[in-house]
Amino acid sequence: MNNDYSISILRKRLLAISVAITFLFCFLCGRYLYVQVIWQQELAARALDQWTREIPLVAERGVITDRNGEVLVANDTAYTVYARANAIDDKERTARALSSALSVDEGELLNKLNTVRASEITVAKKIKKDAVATLTEQSLDGVYYSRDNLRYYPYGDLLCQTLGFTSSDNVGTTGIERYYEQYLAGKNGELLYETDLVGVELKNAVAAYLPAENGLNLQLTVDVRIQMLVESSLRETVEEYSPVSAECIVLDPSNFEVLAMANYPSYDLNEIPRNDIELLNSLSRNRMVCDIYEPGSTFKVITAAANVEEHLRGNSSAFSQTHIFPSSRTRSVDSTTVKCWSNHANGKHSNQTLSDALNNSCNPCFTDIAMALGKDTFYEYLSAFGFGRKTGLDFGGEAYGLLMPKGAVRGCDLARIGFGQTVAVTGLQLACATAAAINGGRYYTPHIVRRIYASDGYTEKEIDGGKGRQVISAEASAIVAKMLEGVVSEGSGKKAYIEGAHVGGKTGTAQKFQDGRIAAGKYVSSFVGFFPADAPRYLALVIVDEPQGAYYGSVVAAPCAGEIFQGILALEEGTEVNI
Repeated sequence: MNNDYSISILRKRLLAISVAITFLFCFLCGRYLYVQVIWQQELAARALDQWTREIPLVAERGVITDRNGEVLVANDTAYTVYARANAIDDKERTARALSSALSVDEGELLNKLNTVRASEITVAKKIKKDAVATLTEQSLDGVYYSRDNLRYYPYGDLLCQTLGFTSSDNVGTTGIERYYEQYLAGKNGELLYETDLVGVELKNAVAAYLPAENGLNLQLTVDVRIQMLVESSLRETVEEYSPVSAECIVLDPSNFEVLAMANYPSYDLNEIPRNDIELLNSLSRNRMVCDIYEPGSTFKVITAAANVEEHLRGNSSAFSQTHIFPSSRTRSVDSTTVKCWSNHANGKHSNQTLSDALNNSCNPCFTDIAMALGKDTFYEYLSAFGFGRKTGLDFGGEAYGLLMPKGAVRGCDLARIGFGQTVAVTGLQLACATAAAINGGRYYTPHIVRRIYASDGYTEKEIDGGKGRQVISAEASAIVAKMLEGVVSEGSGKKAYIEGAHVGGKTGTAQKFQDGRIAAGKYVSSFVGFFPADAPRYLALVIVDEPQGAYYGSVVAAPCAGEIFQGILALEEGTEVNI
């Protein structure tokens, strides 16, 4: 009995030992498999890191040019200087030499070389080539150099809010630099040196070179000559009227390419005020894209286009071109009175057709149109023309604008939307909507970049405005364009008139609101114009916020646009332009 019991105990112990040995064997096999297969790359990287020291090779950031190849953003070469304490025999001499050449504190650097345990310290960044050449002549052991690329902007403040800038690490922070970072940045490389365990470079060691992949270049739709014209004209307007801000955008109405975009005040991209964040945020903001405003009478172009299209479609509520609007200077909607800016004395604004209403910028007539079309129909056109949503411009921070939900719109709201109140838009939205109203009726996706390409000429990507969508008929568009030509030749836009150029356009003067009330004496003056009216190639929107001394769009903004158009015509003719 005892013998059988002993044998049973022995068998159990043998079984337990066998299971333990089997488990241990499986564990060791599993661990071996994990180390050899799964952990292989990480261990290899650790080994490489222990036995080598790397010098980063910074990829050259892509350049940015205008549509004609003129360089707007380039690179300026600089260097970062590194030191490896373990590879330096005479630390005092090295610290002295580095301090002299790089203007760094000798004592602080020597302290780092003696105490910092990191295998490598950064001595200085953004060092010019001549300083590095001086150090190289001294053959300092343990001192290494890597090339950096600093952004350089040949035109200073030109197109500054659109181009944007990079951080101290050369990463896109604002504007095009940020939006197209993935293309511009490239991929950094490395130069690897074999070292011993304490970081001293081995004699006769062979360096491994992992080349950097330079970034791709951008060709913009912008024409630098037109951009310079715009900024010059805008500057003159600012000097004369001292506004809070002023903006202008020039589009090609046939495809919505951005030919120029300027904001005032501006700043020099080579002298960025990084120490004043509030100021920098204000100066670098592209208000044409990111800010909204109440457009006022320039919005009447859209109301007129909707009316003309509906009349052509046979909508009996829409007004014909020969319809005569009531001569009263007021309309009453939901106990709200809409007034015309004119007192209508001595027969002014009497017997007005739609063309006359545009010429005279008569609010009551556009109230009549909005109310006649009705909320559902009018909102269909507002949506088709892109209001209340982003245009899709290839630029960060674009605003949606403010369009009241259709269900919340009362009659008095609809009436005011008809002449550009109770609605807020970006300058870009209004420019695109107007372009669609006069270019044959097609709305495209606006864009700033035309092509992304490599330095060897390979094209990575081409960008266009797409096929576009038809928002009104070509017939309606031609009628609207002809009417707007009359506004410039006969109406409120006369100061944008150019003999033989067939300029069309519409002025706007909107009162500003603050804290829900009209701000006394504060206006936004604007003008949107285009030429030639029968086949538009250029469209410009000028917005001047709070001009002093005069505030009508016909007085402040229209002359600025006219000057821009005259400059463009001169460029086309090849004559000299003063910029």
